[in-house]
Amino acid sequence: MTIAVTFLPRTGPAPLPPVAFIGGGNMASAIIGGLIQQGTPADAFEVVEPFDEARAKLAQSFGIVARPEASEALSRCGVMVWAVKPQTFADAAKAVRPFATQALHLSVAAGIPSGSIARWLGTERVVRAMPNTPALVGKGMTGLFARPGVESADRSTVGQLLAPTGELLWVDTEPALDAVTAMSGSGPAYVFYFIEAMTEAGVEMGLTPEQAQRLAIGTFVGASSLAHSATEPPSVLRERVTSKGGTTYAAITSMQSADVKSQFKTAIRAAQKRAAELGEEFGRG
Repeated sequence: MTIAVTFLPRTGPAPLPPVAFIGGGNMASAIIGGLIQQGTPADAFEVVEPFDEARAKLAQSFGIVARPEASEALSRCGVMVWAVKPQTFADAAKAVRPFATQALHLSVAAGIPSGSIARWLGTERVVRAMPNTPALVGKGMTGLFARPGVESADRSTVGQLLAPTGELLWVDTEPALDAVTAMSGSGPAYVFYFIEAMTEAGVEMGLTPEQAQRLAIGTFVGASSLAHSATEPPSVLRERVTSKGGTTYAAITSMQSADVKSQFKTAIRAAQKRAAELGEEFGRG
């Protein structure tokens, strides 16, 4: 007996539709670069970038001919990524809207409420994202919020678009993005701040600046990797390193006496408050 076997072709994620970037700076370049590395051709992108230097960089890095202003060329794009400064978003939206009502919109502009974006662009298919600068090296942490008009297929498209930048976290309420902004959006600056302090302390203790910085950065990379892979919470990992009466115990006790943890949490809440204020300030247009 002969059995007929049919081999079905392997299926992967559907190819992305043409993508427009409104703003062609560092964050846009990080996303574009990651997608091109994964095989997306340069002609799949439209970029609107008013600054000559930024357009030249896109051409040199990716072979993309960016346009200085919005045009009919945007109409072919199924997704639009908003990578503009918050204070310019409303004006940019007015110029783009005639070519954009059928697209899915992804905003990486800090602080602009999704309701304002939906109103400016005349569509409910709006996703807000809060990435951070490690996205530039594919190690980012991005928080995402979708308006009710965003379907599951749209979420998948956003996930596929941002996958090259690092990890993604969807939140259920828009105010949660202010907490995301305060933690991971601004967070790299906190890490750099502690690296600065550790490096300065190392130099004061007799190390060269190069040695101290290498030790500080290497410690953060290693500890973060361990925390990422461990099943125990950071508090347990900290306790394992802290032998009573030892060197780590002396340092932790000193920080506890100075109330460092409480002050750090207060600083993060200040960032959250400012994120909410920026939404009020720039979302009125």
